[in-house]
Amino acid sequence: MPKKYRIASIPADGIGPEVISAGLEVLDAVAAKLGTFELAIDHYDWGSDWYRKHGEFMPADGMAWLRTADAIYFGAVGDPNIPDHVSLWGLRLQICQGMDQFANVRPTRILPGVTSPLRNVSTGDLDWVIVRENSEGEYAGQGGRTHRGMPEEVATEVSIFTRRGVERIMRVAFEIARSRPRKHLTVVTKSNAQRHGMVFWDEIAALVSHDYKDVTWDKELVDAMTMRMVLRPQSIDTVVATNLHADILSDLAAALAGSLGIAPTGNLDPEGRNPSMFEPIHGSAFDIAGKGIANPVASFWTAAMMLEYLGEKPAADLLMAAVEQVCGAGILSPDLGGKATTKEVTAAVVDAVRGMNRPTEAGSSSATPGIKRFQPLSIPPAAVKPG
Repeated sequence: MPKKYRIASIPADGIGPEVISAGLEVLDAVAAKLGTFELAIDHYDWGSDWYRKHGEFMPADGMAWLRTADAIYFGAVGDPNIPDHVSLWGLRLQICQGMDQFANVRPTRILPGVTSPLRNVSTGDLDWVIVRENSEGEYAGQGGRTHRGMPEEVATEVSIFTRRGVERIMRVAFEIARSRPRKHLTVVTKSNAQRHGMVFWDEIAALVSHDYKDVTWDKELVDAMTMRMVLRPQSIDTVVATNLHADILSDLAAALAGSLGIAPTGNLDPEGRNPSMFEPIHGSAFDIAGKGIANPVASFWTAAMMLEYLGEKPAADLLMAAVEQVCGAGILSPDLGGKATTKEVTAAVVDAVRGMNRPTEAGSSSATPGIKRFQPLSIPPAAVKPG
């Protein structure tokens, strides 16, 4: 009997409905092709339009409904007429933090047929996974404002780093690095200037590394990392960084790989207590919403990540092979220099899925590299020494 999975679909704003609709069409084709699993889709129309009608981005019992799903397939939130911090905290961050999806995993590579803006860089030269701490750090929401409107007005934004939070994201990053051929991890901080939280990150990284003797690792300051990504992309494999730093670095990575329109994300709870959420990173892109030219590739890659996390790796590989075949054939949306519409790219991927004879035709590239569900061990406080 086919396995059955319940997927919560939240298209939300801008081009979100367009690319999530395309993704669901492709997922349906993959499920029909393999016959090994079925997807039951729960559609939720939450987002900025819901906010305008109800004064909130999801109903009060929304989180309870989401917890009935095996995974969440998310579009994008953001509206030019609503402050970004209101929409982000109202929906996406409410889900990520409310479900402790503490590992944000963003694979990046140059797909066949896609040209990187970097000179003399080929497909295999840029193949990275960026692991972003997704629950605390600079986006912990701690801080405030006092004396509003007065000359002495003060605004604080406090970064929060906990031993549990840093250790568990380090373990996820080391696990992913271990699963990849190069077995190499770069820990990115800014510990020369931020001498408390970032030094703490460095210390925890060094301690966790003792459990991963087969993984080589190095450290890089975040500003130096931006140069390394541009000048020496071949030296990078797996990267782990804080909520803010990895957010910025992963957008740069997507641009270097060709476009934000191809970049996927998984917001994961590797401990398996809550459903994980999968989304393209391109945002709501209201400037092209409704024009039919949004790039659906990020939503396809995101769907492949979701399938692999659910345990359907053959399906994930099949989908990614179809995406690579279509991109390699030059069927590209305008952001990649092509002329294909969202519907044309989607139809081409569906046809490619249907035309594959067996799952083994799928490429060897993993959609979501080796993420295990695990319970992080606790590092005794005494093990962390200054220095």
